[in-house]
Amino acid sequence: MGLGMNKLSIGKVCEIVDLPQSVLRYWETVFEQLNPQKSEGGTRRYSQEDVDMILVIKELLYKKKFTIAGAQSFIAGRTEKKSTSGIGQGELKEIQEELDDILNILTSSKE
Repeated sequence: MGLGMNKLSIGKVCEIVDLPQSVLRYWETVFEQLNPQKSEGGTRRYSQEDVDMILVIKELLYKKKFTIAGAQSFIAGRTEKKSTSGIGQGELKEIQEELDDILNILTSSKE
């Protein structure tokens, strides 16, 4: 499902991730990593990276039962590790597991 250079509207992203628009708008206020571009008219335009982040946040909050603060810390820690030390073998395994979970979410939502 590569989006390439295409940007998606909030309505389309909500269909993909199965969440209401109000939830995405709220998450934008509490997760600094979720920051979709906005057009001159203020319309949100989501990238593939944004959609991936939404799916990670959804997994942490809804399946792993993290609090918002816990999810913020987890995501911030992942971001800091990647920017300072590159990706280690253990982190690659964790990323693969997360991607598998995301694929399962997307596959099951289409059925």
